[in-house]
Amino acid sequence: MKKFHIALLVISALPINYVTADEIEEVLVKSSFIHQTLSEIENPLHVVDGETISSGSTQNLGDSIDGLLGVSSTDFGSAVGQPVVRGMSGNRVKILNNGMLIRDVSGLGADHINEIDLNNIQQIEVARGPSSLLFSNGSIGGIINIVDNTIARTDIEKPQLELGVESQSVNDGHSYDASYQNNVGGLNLSLAFKDTNFGDYDIPDGAMHHDEEEHHDEEEHHEEGEEHEDEHHDEELTFLPNSDFASTSKRVGLSKTGDWGYFGLSAQSIESLYGIPFHGEGHGHGDEHHEEEEHEGEEHAEEDHEGEEHEGERIFATTESKTFNLEGSYKFDSSLLNKVDYYFRDSDYSFIEQHAEEDHEEGHEEEGHEEEHDHHTEGPTLFKNDAVEYGAIFDFTNDKFSQKLVLNFVDEDVSITGHEAFMNPTNSKEQSIGYYFSNELDLFHLDFGIRQDFISRAGSISHEEHEEHEEGEEEHGEHEEEHEDELEAFDRDISNTSFALNLGREINDSLDVNLSLARVQRAPSAVELYMNGPHLVTQRFEVGDPELEAETSNNIDLTFNYQNDGLFAIATIFKNDVDNYIYLRDETEEEHEEHEEHDHEGLILAEYMQADASFTGYEIEFGQSFDLNGGNLTLSFGRDDVSGEFSDGSNIPRIVPARNIYTVAYSCNDLEMELQLKDVDDQTDIAEGEEATEGYSMLDLKLVKSFNINGTDSLSVSLFANNLLDEVARNHSSFVKEEVPLPGRNLGVKFRLKF
Repeated sequence: MKKFHIALLVISALPINYVTADEIEEVLVKSSFIHQTLSEIENPLHVVDGETISSGSTQNLGDSIDGLLGVSSTDFGSAVGQPVVRGMSGNRVKILNNGMLIRDVSGLGADHINEIDLNNIQQIEVARGPSSLLFSNGSIGGIINIVDNTIARTDIEKPQLELGVESQSVNDGHSYDASYQNNVGGLNLSLAFKDTNFGDYDIPDGAMHHDEEEHHDEEEHHEEGEEHEDEHHDEELTFLPNSDFASTSKRVGLSKTGDWGYFGLSAQSIESLYGIPFHGEGHGHGDEHHEEEEHEGEEHAEEDHEGEEHEGERIFATTESKTFNLEGSYKFDSSLLNKVDYYFRDSDYSFIEQHAEEDHEEGHEEEGHEEEHDHHTEGPTLFKNDAVEYGAIFDFTNDKFSQKLVLNFVDEDVSITGHEAFMNPTNSKEQSIGYYFSNELDLFHLDFGIRQDFISRAGSISHEEHEEHEEGEEEHGEHEEEHEDELEAFDRDISNTSFALNLGREINDSLDVNLSLARVQRAPSAVELYMNGPHLVTQRFEVGDPELEAETSNNIDLTFNYQNDGLFAIATIFKNDVDNYIYLRDETEEEHEEHEEHDHEGLILAEYMQADASFTGYEIEFGQSFDLNGGNLTLSFGRDDVSGEFSDGSNIPRIVPARNIYTVAYSCNDLEMELQLKDVDDQTDIAEGEEATEGYSMLDLKLVKSFNINGTDSLSVSLFANNLLDEVARNHSSFVKEEVPLPGRNLGVKFRLKF
């Protein structure tokens, strides 16, 4: 609370003492006063300009948009930040790049990264409603679209080279990037490169709980207490082990434009390596492998613990993504058909999770690209997603109304092989047709969208068969049974119909009202249908249900938007009733005891089940802009709150807590400043077996100064400070909030040179 009061004093003092910057445009974007978008999405919830992303610190996707009302992040260390929109996460929030779904394996695990490239982008759009139905099926929570200009849609007028370098204190990390755009011989050429290397990140004092140390002690030093005094215990740690992150991304694009439209090709490659700071029971910070701990008995387990240095075990993931895109638009000289936008994407994605034993002392100075894992203690697990997507949008827009028809086709193969393979290979095929209509009527503006999806998910579930050995064979083996897997194949065909309606009316010059109604269906994912195995990251033996029905979300939003003479306000209330909501149900202690003969490798049995659920909430924001010292000062306050309950009155797990967001921004000539305080409430509305989470105050500061060089070139210097109060913070929506706190104070600088 003391830190909160200090933060308020800082906010109140800054406008008087040294508030500087042309930040009003960014604040308006964050306040949902939207600029015209660069994509086909109409009426998004938020648009964040690419300059806002490039001038700030390098972060994962979730952290990059966490300051937007109704949008938060569920983290798993610095590398992983999966977005949450109005309490919805996972497969209910679709991540897109230029209108096409990013087909990685982030939906297969909470520790899996969203494989996106935020370097040299034009904007990030957060959208729900009618127009979002054109781009993805099952988007109950909405879509997040990252828009870049790798395939230029209009001719590049002049060449531009941009170089950037960044340094961060919290992880002793650095980042380098370069981009180049030019029109060469009538072809538009775009190049982008970024290399990021972050070490383990610092955490505030007291961020690790004492009970974690006691648990660690009981398991690892029954007879070695003195020997382990020199080791870094959880409560003594100043950094989070195994929280490093390194990534290299490359993009190249070519396009040709004309009065007829445009045509372009692009290729993208992303390679990442990051530590997984927690990996289920028996893997947190290098604990003993879970199978040994559960199956060998107490005496044997204690002997194993005494003979190993578990702190040397490193758990990490490497990813490789290769994407090829073909994209174009052809304009027709027709009174009926205006143009056709067409696209094709071939993506090849792999994610390898490995356990290795380091043969040198751990240190905070390590960098992500240095692979010190010489001795593998376990075999790797390979996750692969090979997908092809193609389609077209037919635009029938004329002077009276906007009208579009979309056709989309997807063929996707997902496989998991290796040590922790918890699901057999699956194939998904999708065929979709969507329609969007927009018109300005006498009383209100109308937007309407409808989408029909035909989805096929083919997979199988393995069942163990037990065969007795002959007597002679039993004498030499430790096991009396031989386990063979029997495959049960499934092929689900699911047909979903989704529609959304938005009615907007301008009450007067200052006030307008929007009412949104939507019914969106989501087919069960392959994991929810066919998973059957140990998922150590969640400390569970997860079992899918091939008979699950599609979720049906019935949503209503009501928004009031006011602007007058520098004063602005926006308020939204929403209710989202989800029929057949899919969730993981953990077995009770009594049920676990009954299943003791089938102990599921010692893990909690968790089964995918369905129940009706309801999400309700609101978002409010208001503020005032002032002319001050030749610049513009904007003060704003926002609050978002969402609650989630099942039909029986119990709470949905990991629902984000309410937040207050205070923002001070100032812009003047070539200097910008933004100070934002997120005051996050305690979360005590928890599900059975879930722990409450304390609130925190996160204070972030960014200053950007631009220098003109020779009249054409420019140098931009960004100074940023994240978690300025060095607050102990945990995301309640995270599966590992107790073991993986958010980073501590992060001071950084970024230089960007444009030629």
